[in-house]
Amino acid sequence: MSSLPRRVKSEAKAHTSEDDELPSFLNLSSESEEEEEEWEPKSKIAKRRQLPKKNEAKPKVAALRSAVARNKVKKVAIKEEMDVSLPIAPAEDNRMQLLKPKEEDVGTKPKTLNQKPQVPKKMEINSFQGKNAKSLESDEKPSTSVPVVGNQVKHEKSEEDFASGEPPLKKIKSTTCPEGKPVKNLGGNKVKEEFEMNWDIVQALSEITNVEPWVCANLIRLFQEENTIPFIARYRKELINNLEADALREVQQTLEELRTVAKKTHTMIQKLKKEGKLSGCLLTALLNCRTLEELDHVSAPYKTGSKGTKAQRAKQLGLEPAALSLLQNPMELNLFSYIKPNTKGLSTIQEVEAGVQHILADIFAKDKDTLDFIRKLCQQRYICIQSALAKVSSKGVNEKDINKFQLYHEFSCSIKNIQHHQILAINRGENLKILTVKVNIPDGVKNEFCWWCVNERWRPKQFLKPELMRILRNSVEDAYKRLIYPLLCREFRSKLTSDAEKESVMMFGRNLRQLLLTSPVRGRTLMGVDPGYKHGCKLAIISPTSQILHTDVVYLHSGQGFREAEKIKRLLLQYNCSTIVIGNGTACRETEAFFADLIMKKYFAPLDVVYCIVSEAGASIYSVSPEASKEMPDLDPNLRSAVSIARRVQDPLAELVKIEPKHIGVGMYQHDVSQTLLKATLDSVVEECVSFVGVDINICSEILLRHIAGLNANRAKNIIEWREKNGPFINREQLKEVKGLGPKSFQQCAGFIRFNQEYIKTFCSNKKTELGSHALLTKAGAQGKKKSKPTSCALQQPNPLDQTCIHPESYNIAMRFLSFIGGNANDIGKPDMQQKVNAVIQKEGLEGTAKRLNTTVHTLQLIIDGLTQPEGFDIRTDFDKPDFKRSIVCFEDLSVGTVLTGKVENATPFGVFVDIGVGKAGLIPVRNITESKLSKVKKRRSLGLGPGERVEVKVLNVDIPRLRITLDLIRVL
Repeated sequence: MSSLPRRVKSEAKAHTSEDDELPSFLNLSSESEEEEEEWEPKSKIAKRRQLPKKNEAKPKVAALRSAVARNKVKKVAIKEEMDVSLPIAPAEDNRMQLLKPKEEDVGTKPKTLNQKPQVPKKMEINSFQGKNAKSLESDEKPSTSVPVVGNQVKHEKSEEDFASGEPPLKKIKSTTCPEGKPVKNLGGNKVKEEFEMNWDIVQALSEITNVEPWVCANLIRLFQEENTIPFIARYRKELINNLEADALREVQQTLEELRTVAKKTHTMIQKLKKEGKLSGCLLTALLNCRTLEELDHVSAPYKTGSKGTKAQRAKQLGLEPAALSLLQNPMELNLFSYIKPNTKGLSTIQEVEAGVQHILADIFAKDKDTLDFIRKLCQQRYICIQSALAKVSSKGVNEKDINKFQLYHEFSCSIKNIQHHQILAINRGENLKILTVKVNIPDGVKNEFCWWCVNERWRPKQFLKPELMRILRNSVEDAYKRLIYPLLCREFRSKLTSDAEKESVMMFGRNLRQLLLTSPVRGRTLMGVDPGYKHGCKLAIISPTSQILHTDVVYLHSGQGFREAEKIKRLLLQYNCSTIVIGNGTACRETEAFFADLIMKKYFAPLDVVYCIVSEAGASIYSVSPEASKEMPDLDPNLRSAVSIARRVQDPLAELVKIEPKHIGVGMYQHDVSQTLLKATLDSVVEECVSFVGVDINICSEILLRHIAGLNANRAKNIIEWREKNGPFINREQLKEVKGLGPKSFQQCAGFIRFNQEYIKTFCSNKKTELGSHALLTKAGAQGKKKSKPTSCALQQPNPLDQTCIHPESYNIAMRFLSFIGGNANDIGKPDMQQKVNAVIQKEGLEGTAKRLNTTVHTLQLIIDGLTQPEGFDIRTDFDKPDFKRSIVCFEDLSVGTVLTGKVENATPFGVFVDIGVGKAGLIPVRNITESKLSKVKKRRSLGLGPGERVEVKVLNVDIPRLRITLDLIRVL
C-alpha cells in the first residue's frame, strides 16, 4: 500500500511540471497531503477503508474516460484530490470530487483522501433515498449546482481557478491541528511572485503588518485568486486566523506597496542593463531594496541627468582607480601622477583630492552595511522633528492662516512620540510656506558614525600616510553631510508622513463605517428640511417606504414665520408625520430654534413632533449628479437635497452609498493624504458595509448592488435588467443566469444577497396558478413549443437558506446540521429553531458538532447564526439611532460643569467631536476617553468612539472668542 500513494505523488509532480495551468504552490500541497498521511492513526485508516461500499464509481469513470482524453482526466483528478478534503468546497467542485478521485482505484489514493468525499456522500444517500446515481450527483449540494448537462467536465475545469488546491489544504490542517488553526511550518509559506527580490514577500509582509507568516501566505493566495475582503472576512476565517476587515485592508495595501517596489526595481534593472551600467554589486543593492526611498537612493546616481553626480564626474576623469587604491593598496598610491594641468578637475593636487573624496563618499553612502549601521544608531538616539515660523511667511499669507498654526510656531518632538495629526499639521503648514521643518540628528551620531567608518568598516588594508588619512576622514564626513544625512531626513519624514496618512485614512474608514451602519429609522413618515435664508427652507415629505409624498419651499427667516408655520402644521397633519429631519448646513441653528419653539408650545398638537439634526455633507453634490437626475427627474435640485436629508435617517446606508465617500465629511486632513489610497480604502469600507448588511435582490437599487462584493456597475445593471425582463429572482442559483456573472463573481456575492421568502412564496404560488390555467387552455402541440420559457421559472424552487448569511457552498453542511438537530428549513429564525440549536450545542459542544459534520468551527458558527437570526435581521440594530430632540440649548447657556447628552460627529487621533446641540461641536480630548467609561455591552474595534454614538458629557471649558468647547466623557449611552 505504501508504495502506491508515492506513485500518485510522482504522477502529480509530473503533471504539475507539464501543465502551466497549475499554480506553482500546488506542488507543495500534494507533498503535505502525504506528510499528513504518514502520522495518521491506524484505527482511522481501518474505518476509512470500510466506507466506500457503493460501487457506482466504475460506470462513472467509464463514462468520463469516453468523454475526455485519459491524460486530461488524470490531470484534473490530481487537482481535485487536493480539493476533495475541503469541508466547504464550492459545489461544482464537489460534484467533480465524486467523479474524479475514483478514476484511480479507491485503494491507490492516499489514505487521507479516501474518507473526505465519502462521509458527506454517505449522509446524502441517507437523506435523498430513492434517487438514482445521476440525480445524487446533481443534488449533492442543494441549490448551488449549475443545471447539469451531461458530465460537463469542460465547464467544471474552468472553475478550478476559483477553488484552487491551497485553501483546502490549509483547511485540512485546521481540522487536524489541535489548536484548530493551520499548521504554521507547512512549507507553504513560500509564494512565487512575478518579480523575485532578495527578500521573501511573505516574511516582509509579516514583519511590516505584525500578522503571522502563514496567514500572510494564505492572504496573498486569496488575493491572487481575486477574492474580495468581505468574502474573506466572513467565509474564510479559518485561513486568516479570524482577522477583521480593517486588518485585511492593511495587509492588502502593504502587499501592493511591496509589489510596487519589486516591479519598479526590475524596471530599473532592465533599464540599467540596457545602458550597460549594471554591475554585480549594484544588482544586489537593487534587489535588497524594500522601500521606494531605498530604491531611489541606490538608483539616483545612474539616472540619466544633465551633469551626473560629483562622483560620476570624478569617475569620468579617471580617478576611480585612485579611490579604490586608497582603500585596497595605499602604499602604491601617488596622487601627483593624476595631475593634468590643462584638464578641468585635474589641474591641481587639491582638485584630484576632491575628486577622490567624492568617489569615496559615494561608495560609503551606497554601502548596505554602512547604511544599516547609521539607521541602527539613529534608533538608539534621541532624534526630533522641529518646526518654526517661516521668516518670509508674513508676505502674501493670511494672518488668520498663520494663527491656525500657532501650536507649531516653536515646536519640537521626538520622532518616536510625535502624533499622526501633528505630522499632518506640520506638513500642511510647510506646504503653505508658513512653517519650516527640519529633522535634528545630534552631533554624537555623526561623531560615532565617522569613527566607526574610519576605524572599522573602511579601515585601509595597509598603513596610510597622514595626507591620505585626511582624505579618508574628509570623505566620510562628506558622505555623512552631503549624502547620508539628507537621506536619513527624507526617510524619517517619508515614514512619518506615510504612517500618518495611513492612520488618517484608516480613521476615515472607521468613521465612515460607523456612519454607514447607523441604525435605520423604519416605519415613520419623515419631513426632510434643507435650511436656507434667502432661498427659503426646502421641505420633502417621504413615506415609510421612501416614496416622495410632497415637496415644498417655506421662508422661515424673512419675517413670514407665522404664516409658514401654519403651512407646515397643515402638511404634518395631512401626512400624519411627526418626525422632522433638519440638515446641519446654513441657517440650521435658526431653523432648529424655529421648530423647537413651536414644539415647546405644542403647536403641532395632537401630533407629538420630534426633530433631529443630520449631516448634509455631500447632499448638494448628490442633488446635481446624474444618479439623482435619473432617480428624481421631475424635481428641482434644491428639493432633491431635502429628499436626501430625510432618507439619510430612514435608511442611511442606501442613501449614503450614492455619494462619493470623501464628500461625507468625517475625515481628518483628508485633502492632504494620498487620494488613491483614500479612494481605495473608502470604496472598500462601503463594499464591506453593504455586503455585511446584505441586500434584498428583488427590491434594492442598482447603486446599492454595485457595492456588493464581487459585483460592479456592469454586473449590477445586468442583474436589474434580468429582474425587469424575467420578474423577481426565486433563489440564489438564478444569479448564474445573469450575463457577465461567472462562477467567481457568484462565489463572491452569493452570501451577501438576500431573498424575502414571503414575497417569493406569494410570487411562486401565483405563477403556479397561471401555469396551471395556461396548461388547460393550450393544445398539446403548441404546449411543447411554449413550455420552454416558463419551465425554467417553474422548476426554480425558493430555498429558505437564501434569506440567511450562509454561503451556498455550505448549504450541504447546513442541511446536514438541520437533520442532525431535527430541524426544518422552513423554521429558520423562529424560537423553536433557537431551542433545538442550543440543545444540541450544549450537549455536543461547538467543536464536537463541527467534527461530526466534518467542517470547521467558524463555518458551523456562521450556519448557526444564519439559522437562528430572526427573519429580516439587520446587523445595524446594534448601532445607534439619530438623537431626537424637542428643545434647544444656546452656546451662551453653557457653563462649566453642565451635563449634556450629545452625538459623536467625528473621531480623530487627538479626540472626539460631539454635537451637543449648540451649533458648535465640543471636543473630548483623547486623554478623557478611558476604557472604564466605554460601554461593556458593545463590541468595539478599538478604544475610540465613532460617529453616531450617543454620549453623556460634562462641560470642562468654554472659550467663547475661539468658539471652542472642551468636554469630559461621563459614559456612552
